[in-house]
Amino acid sequence: MTQKKKLKIGVVGIGHLGSYHLQKYAKIDSCEITAVSDTQPDKAMKAAELYACPGFSDHRALIGKVDAVSIAVPTGFHHAVARDFLAAGIDVLIEKPICSTVEEADDLLALAEKNKLVFQVGFVERFNPAVMALDKVITRPVFIEVHRLHPFFERGTDVDVILDLMIHDLDIILKFVHSPLTNVEAVGVPILSDKIDISNVRLSFACGCIANITASRISAKTMQKLRFFGPEGYHAVDTRKREILSLTKITNGEGKQQIVQNNIEVGSHDPLEEEIRAFVEAVQTRCAPPVTGEDGRRALALAVEILQKMKTHEDIQL
Repeated sequence: MTQKKKLKIGVVGIGHLGSYHLQKYAKIDSCEITAVSDTQPDKAMKAAELYACPGFSDHRALIGKVDAVSIAVPTGFHHAVARDFLAAGIDVLIEKPICSTVEEADDLLALAEKNKLVFQVGFVERFNPAVMALDKVITRPVFIEVHRLHPFFERGTDVDVILDLMIHDLDIILKFVHSPLTNVEAVGVPILSDKIDISNVRLSFACGCIANITASRISAKTMQKLRFFGPEGYHAVDTRKREILSLTKITNGEGKQQIVQNNIEVGSHDPLEEEIRAFVEAVQTRCAPPVTGEDGRRALALAVEILQKMKTHEDIQL
């Protein structure tokens, strides 16, 4: 029996996330890391030595050496880097957000469709075991409360907290609320960076669902919780602890209503590894990935609308 040819993988951007991508690819038997790239040559060379492959400071040097690539560069470079690979016929997994602008996202989507390529966006929270377990119980949410609070780190401040943190929750909300958006209210202010560091957003949907979202990267402690309320009950997801509490209203044998806890099995897998494996499977089977470029574009469009709403509050002085 002939051995199946391994998928040749490249990673562009060997920072915090790019390094983790390399670790996950290295665990997949059907993959071979064949090239890496970073604009800082020392980072590229260090990764190249660790994974026994060539390292480059120019991402375009990977073209012809890889079948698929992970892109983990700063958001402002997403469009230019991804476009080079998509134009060369190379499948792409790009970290969130998909791009800086909706126009850039549309350009990449058109190119991926034209060349019939796999184009996945790295919303790792979609692969969180607790979020995946939510699929088993949620039906029609009518109110959603979200808190994503993090301490301040310099990493990620090339974009505001909406594109840095909140966009994860925007993507999850859009996944579970299948209804057009009717109104957006938003406030946000910069505190420790020159971009918005804390924000509160209220989304209204045509179905009547309301989502209230708070995102901060200047908090004393970390909190990552989503709470869904609907006719069938209450579901609280802690993405940091990877736990879900689900309560349902039932009618007992005496005809009285009571609240019971659902026994929901939550997986123990690593979300990023699950995301990487999903991308590899999509590339190998030529099927749509679980988180498509269209999903990334939709979350970005909502984030952009939120930022536009915040401009009406620019006169706020701290």
